[in-house]
Amino acid sequence: MSYLRYILFIAVLSGLMGCASISVKTDYDRSVDFRRFRTYSWDGGHKMKDDALMRDPLLRKRIKRAVDQVLQAKGFVLDTADGADFTVVIHAGVQERMRVTNWGGYGWYDTWWGPYGGRVDVSYYTQGTLVIDMVDQVSKELAWRGLGEGIVREYNDPEEMEKDIRRTVEEILKSFPPDSPAAAKRP
Repeated sequence: MSYLRYILFIAVLSGLMGCASISVKTDYDRSVDFRRFRTYSWDGGHKMKDDALMRDPLLRKRIKRAVDQVLQAKGFVLDTADGADFTVVIHAGVQERMRVTNWGGYGWYDTWWGPYGGRVDVSYYTQGTLVIDMVDQVSKELAWRGLGEGIVREYNDPEEMEKDIRRTVEEILKSFPPDSPAAAKRP
């Protein structure tokens, strides 16, 4: 039974990348001068508790490839040595959610105006979250975070999944690097 739940969990997480609409939130350290960020590396040492990407190496690989494509399109260079300006860390999670919709119901019955019948719908869905962190290698602190949340779906076509992963990563990284106040102060 646990094997079946694991497979379902991975299939659901894979669907995150195909969210019809995702909610993106970003935040960054205003004191960081992002103009000095030119090269990046991947973090291979952190293992976050309950990281869904650790359970699916193929999905992790697809997301890394998409992040590489987006960052390199923005002019950043992957540095496989130890001299990168920032490190990219990715992690993800999924959570079961319940949506309750009370359709209410008001209308006439007998001689009184008031509630009648009505309907309540209960549906279940899985929400997925992909987090992309940029860690400043000078300070060793988080400099930027992008978070994408959405309802997950399953795929039958790996190519369609890859396209959706790319779109999701592009959406999350749209505001990276930010126009930081620290960069504006420099001559």
